[in-house]
Amino acid sequence: MNLSLNPLRVSDAENLFAFELSNRAYFEKMIPGRGDHYYYFKNFWESLQELLEEQRQGKSYFYLIKNEQEHILGRVNLTDLHDGSAHLGYRIGEAHTGKGVASRSVGMLLQEALRNSEVQEIKAKTTHTNIGSQKVLEKNSFRYVGEDDTLHLHSDDVRFVYYEWTTR
Repeated sequence: MNLSLNPLRVSDAENLFAFELSNRAYFEKMIPGRGDHYYYFKNFWESLQELLEEQRQGKSYFYLIKNEQEHILGRVNLTDLHDGSAHLGYRIGEAHTGKGVASRSVGMLLQEALRNSEVQEIKAKTTHTNIGSQKVLEKNSFRYVGEDDTLHLHSDDVRFVYYEWTTR
């Protein structure tokens, strides 16, 4: 399957909203939810405008992962760009997990980061129970840094696992 990373655009709004709606329950099994308010198109639209403004200002880079048919398979982002450092975030739709989409997309984003001399360090975190995400980060040369910050999620306590990637 061919993948492409496409910068987030206004024209993606309806398809991205549909992607988020159809994967909401799946995402909320692993991470805290965004709240019911996010899933009303008006609120989603306002949030999208804020992200696009951050992107215009060079504070964050938001990408949609698409296949050859231009269907959204997931999202991958670099946020909080500051002093050569950024934070990685990604989410892959439930129907596309276990197919290498996350690993390949993160690798593509890292190649993009290497072309952008502004980014020398990328930080990432996941929950200690999300072994798949840990494997994605490790396959892409992220270094394990540690764990802390217990979060109560669905009657369980989960810890965050931290990783770093650097050009140095």
